[in-house]
Amino acid sequence: MSLAIFDLDNTLIGGDSDYLWGEFLCDIGAVDAETYREINERYYQQYELGTLDIYKYSEFAIEVLTRFSLKELALMHQQFMVDKIEPIFLDKAQQLIDKHRSQGDTLLVVTATCRFVTEPIVKHYGIDNLLAIETEIIDDRYTGKLIGIPTYASGKVDNLMSWLKENDETLEGSSFYSDSHNDIPLLELVDHPIAVNPNAALKTYAEDKNWPILDLR
Repeated sequence: MSLAIFDLDNTLIGGDSDYLWGEFLCDIGAVDAETYREINERYYQQYELGTLDIYKYSEFAIEVLTRFSLKELALMHQQFMVDKIEPIFLDKAQQLIDKHRSQGDTLLVVTATCRFVTEPIVKHYGIDNLLAIETEIIDDRYTGKLIGIPTYASGKVDNLMSWLKENDETLEGSSFYSDSHNDIPLLELVDHPIAVNPNAALKTYAEDKNWPILDLR
C-alpha cells in the first residue's frame, strides 16, 4: 500500500480541462469569445513552454466565476462535462486507477487547474483526494481571489508536503504519473516517476532518466 499520485490534464484525460472550460465559456456566450480565446490560447502556449505566470493566469481564469452564482455555475459545469469532458475520458486511465485501488494504494490527483473545474472530473474516476488551485468563496460566490500556493510546478510539491502531514501519509513506494515537464519537481520526488503521453520536453527528460513512459491513449 502506497501513494499513487496523478496529474489530471493530458494524463488522466485526453485534453486540458482548464483550456476546454475556456472554450466552453466561449461556446455558450458567457464571455466575449474572440477576446477570451485569444488570451486563453496565449496562456496555454506559455504553459506548454514552461513560462506561465500561474498567478496571473489563475486570476484570469477564475474571474469569470465571480459573474455567476454557485447554482448557475453548477448547471454550467454539468453541461461542460457532457460537451467537453466525457468525450476525453480514457479507459486505460480508469484501468490504471482501478489497478492501484485494488492494491490498496491511496489515490491522489494533483492538478494546476482550479478545484471548481476539476473536482467533478476527478470524482468520475472514483478519486476523493484532490489538490488543486483553491479559490475564495464568500456568501455563495467566488471572489476571484486565490487561496494558498497554486498547485503548479514546485507549488505541487509544497502542497503535497502539507497534505502528507495532514493525512499521515508518506512517499515511501509512491508513484506519480504526469505528461508535463512542468511536473518534473514532483516527478523527481517520488519513488516511481512515470511519464504519461509526455510532451517533448518531458519525453526527453524521462528517456535520459530511464523513467517508464506510458501511453494511456
